[in-house]
Amino acid sequence: MKKALLHLHVLSCFIIIVLINSGTAYAQSATGNINGIITTNDNMPAAGVTVKVTGTSKNAVADEKGIFQIKNLKAGNYELSISLVGYETQVEKVTVEDGKTINVSIELKVSQKSLQEVEVSYKRNRVTNKSSDYIARMPITNLQNAQAYNVVDKEIIKQQVIVTLTDAFRNAPGVTPALYPSGGIGVLSRGFATGIDARNGLQSTTGRSSADVANIERIEFIKGPSGTLFGGGISSFGGVVNLVTKKPFEKFQGSVDMSIGSFGLGRVTADVNTPLNADKTLLFRINTAVQRQDSYNERGFYNSSLVAPSLLYKANDRLSVLFDAELYSVNSIRPTYVTIAPGSGIKSFADLPLDYKKSLLDNDLDAKTNATKFFVDVKYKLNDNWTSSSNIAYVNEQTERSYQDYPTWISRDSVTIDVSKYGPVSNTYTNVQQNFTGKFNTGSLKHTFLAGANYTQYTGRGMSGGTDVFRAIDIRNFTGKVNRIQVDSALSADKVLNWGRSNTSTYGAYASDVINLSDRLFAMLSLRYEYIDDKSTGPWATPYTQSSLSPKLGLVYQVVKEQVSLFANYMNGYQNSPPTTQPDGSQLTIKPIYANQYEGGIKAELFDKKINTTLSYYHIAIDNAVRYDQRFFAFQDGEQVSKGLEWDFSANPTDGLTVILGYGYNKNTIIDAEGLAGNQVSNSPKNIANYWVNYQFKHGALKNFGLGAGGNYIGKAYFDDANTLLLPSYHLVNATAFYENTSWRLGLKLNNIGNEKSWGYWGAPNPTRNVVVNFTVKF
Repeated sequence: MKKALLHLHVLSCFIIIVLINSGTAYAQSATGNINGIITTNDNMPAAGVTVKVTGTSKNAVADEKGIFQIKNLKAGNYELSISLVGYETQVEKVTVEDGKTINVSIELKVSQKSLQEVEVSYKRNRVTNKSSDYIARMPITNLQNAQAYNVVDKEIIKQQVIVTLTDAFRNAPGVTPALYPSGGIGVLSRGFATGIDARNGLQSTTGRSSADVANIERIEFIKGPSGTLFGGGISSFGGVVNLVTKKPFEKFQGSVDMSIGSFGLGRVTADVNTPLNADKTLLFRINTAVQRQDSYNERGFYNSSLVAPSLLYKANDRLSVLFDAELYSVNSIRPTYVTIAPGSGIKSFADLPLDYKKSLLDNDLDAKTNATKFFVDVKYKLNDNWTSSSNIAYVNEQTERSYQDYPTWISRDSVTIDVSKYGPVSNTYTNVQQNFTGKFNTGSLKHTFLAGANYTQYTGRGMSGGTDVFRAIDIRNFTGKVNRIQVDSALSADKVLNWGRSNTSTYGAYASDVINLSDRLFAMLSLRYEYIDDKSTGPWATPYTQSSLSPKLGLVYQVVKEQVSLFANYMNGYQNSPPTTQPDGSQLTIKPIYANQYEGGIKAELFDKKINTTLSYYHIAIDNAVRYDQRFFAFQDGEQVSKGLEWDFSANPTDGLTVILGYGYNKNTIIDAEGLAGNQVSNSPKNIANYWVNYQFKHGALKNFGLGAGGNYIGKAYFDDANTLLLPSYHLVNATAFYENTSWRLGLKLNNIGNEKSWGYWGAPNPTRNVVVNFTVKF
């Protein structure tokens, strides 16, 4: 502990020195500023218009009053470029002098009404934007970032009439959604299971409660081991999934929509945003959702409700405070975890003897979970070059009860039933995070710098019990489903275990520096130190302390400035593990398990960012994984290699047209493990493809009408590391038709047109053919 605190103290001193030096560096550099106001030709403020300084990376967006500001320009003559979709680009010439601020007035050749129509169209169709405040934790662009990542934004969610968050995951290349028997959700990325454990860059969890799509602005898939910036509690060896939520803005606006469809779907959502005072310094937004739905199977339902308010207070030009909450409750049937005995004669999930729409268990074996999340984000502008971001998060998942069933097929006619009951279970994460981001110069080198520290306290408690195998069923003569009364009767008191109390403190400190070696060459140097102090008590607890170091290196060269980049990186991820007790009673101390990635590729943003694409090759190696021999002794010398290729393509080539294409090839192989060397890692399909095309007519008799179509191909995988049980490949095709104007939208979506039967991660079956009708009113 003392060693960890010493490291944090050293880092804080380093941050202070950097801030002092950076302030000095900028003080020595004389620059000028531009203040401007943009109006329409009917003398109304032009809000939301982007102004670019040609030949530089400088740009600004006009606020609600049409005002913009561009700072720290070297003395000289410049051109300001003001472009609008569907209109000719306007150019204004300005001269900047050292130490002075010039004022400019720009009149657009467009009316306020036309500007609003352009803004709506632009926001509706621009899905190629990859800018983010969270991915690098600092203000750098996609073409300056030496890491591959994908973004799925709310426009795609709307186009595809998505009501389930896991369906949105299918739009990311090389990614497949995962449904856990615990009720949580995740993805498989680059061959590794990855939880949905980041929300606006902070640690969160969806381990038992899932999440609702209604409050999602965008989903960020940060690829590869990302322990350096996010830590072991958020990232996996496959990457990080970050949910970016909707935030308040300076305008009254909202929508209400209703969705109805197959399997008894009924869903209503509302999104209302409003300023609370005249000067628009206090902004409020609330998103709500209520959903009721049964299943394609005779067993199953999912009933949920969401309330997500947020309040933004802009104290002044330097200080803003965002309060954010999310209250989510779910009553549902958990996904069945099917196992198949080696001697059953069943080699594939497609050969399961039970009808796809039938179940052996009743609907009263359900689960009930609540998630409560509170967040505070305080941003303070220290000066023109440095910003402080202070964050506090409280996340709690409460499971009242959760029945989870594990049928095992022992032959083509016989299956045994084993059910576990979890609850009450409570998991709480309290996270405090402090970041400093800024820019400074050292000689001719320009630095974009991040320094931060975080503290996370995790506490948990719970109870569970299992029936073991309490019923064997011959499906040829099956009568009477397994129900809650039978399960509770088999759960005798001596089978219910109190887990004790989990208590883990995690301390992290990190720094990252992106250096402009030239106007086209960028280098990233990053490092994290993390220390874990586990003081858990209970039957499975083994208190321990452990520390980890995680470096990250990256290099970017812009072959065509601000259009095409070549990139390469070395990235590191880690998993902290407690000691394990061996069969002979001895203990094996587990060191942090490390995954090291080497990646290289190319990124392009072309035709005024109407096309965005990334192609990369990666190699992830683990050489100290924990493996077990036939006597169940643990050894930390297992080896695994995951390597592959990913391609991400998104485009808005013309007004109204959206094109998304993605492909991922992954070969995830066990290199050294007793009896498994050379096998494909379980639940790791080699080939994954996604595609989507959407077009809305802008003129003529079909104006505002649109069509969309797309799908997903998932190659075959194995349920087990022994590669004996096949998860068959599948291809899901979907289509939509819609009408949308500025006031309302009506959409029809047909999912799984081919009515394919398919099984995903852990053998969870996907829904059969279904339809969703959505009607939205906008105000």
